[in-house]
Amino acid sequence: MTALIVHGGAGEVTADRHERLRDGVRVAAEAGDAILAAGGSALDAVVAAVRVLEDDPEYNAGRGSALTRDGSVETDAAVMDGEHQRVGAVAAVPDLGCAIALARAVLDAGEHAMLAGPAAWKFAAEVGIAPAPAGSLVTERALARLAARRSGGTVGAVARDRAGRFAAATSTGGIAGKRSGRVGDSPIPGAGTWADAHAAISATGDGEAIVRVALARGVAARIAAGEPVASAARHALAELARITGGSAGLIALSATGFATLQLSPTMPVAWIVDGQRADHLGERYDVVGM
Repeated sequence: MTALIVHGGAGEVTADRHERLRDGVRVAAEAGDAILAAGGSALDAVVAAVRVLEDDPEYNAGRGSALTRDGSVETDAAVMDGEHQRVGAVAAVPDLGCAIALARAVLDAGEHAMLAGPAAWKFAAEVGIAPAPAGSLVTERALARLAARRSGGTVGAVARDRAGRFAAATSTGGIAGKRSGRVGDSPIPGAGTWADAHAAISATGDGEAIVRVALARGVAARIAAGEPVASAARHALAELARITGGSAGLIALSATGFATLQLSPTMPVAWIVDGQRADHLGERYDVVGM
């Protein structure tokens, strides 16, 4: 089984944006699946899918990222290779429109797991990644979200390739009005991003809450212990809501299936599994009674 699942962030969006968001995740899924269909790796597939969404101003990653309270853009991202549990991540890097590409470069270099802040640009220059032109990542919608203190949707992808290898990638602009230097869950292995020999998970939502419960790793641990992927996702989200009172969503993939679940009203998702395509905006999962 080859599979590629993409999400565009858990949250609540107005009806006029629904189709644009669904279109975006469909295009991203096609980009990732093209790599899997050609025999490429899950790692390459998730990076390709997320890069599409980083360039789409509808999402909270790359161009269109949520702004700090100073009106600047600082992005986070992580990519994880499940076969060897290698990870590359970047956090709070200013004016970085292709955060997942730099995270992949960190993984490939193999020297560190994460680079953070403006100093990450020294490494970026070594691998040929340049800062986005001043102001080019800022959109009118991001400015409006800053004024209203509302955040958009983190983006992510999970995949399984022909060799049975899993990978996960997540990229975000964080939360609107955050302090400069804030690091969310997306670049933290086990929190917003995780992949191992059994599963791949990408999370979205209340970053501080996701970090507190190590959401992605919790789902993966349940799957490794034999719990079905949908049940593992439900129990992990229920735990997050119970302990933190926060809200989150996730996509999770195992060798036997996948799940797309969220506590928020919507989460645009698209998937291609063995050539079968589908997408949805998601329905809120009610954790009452769990």
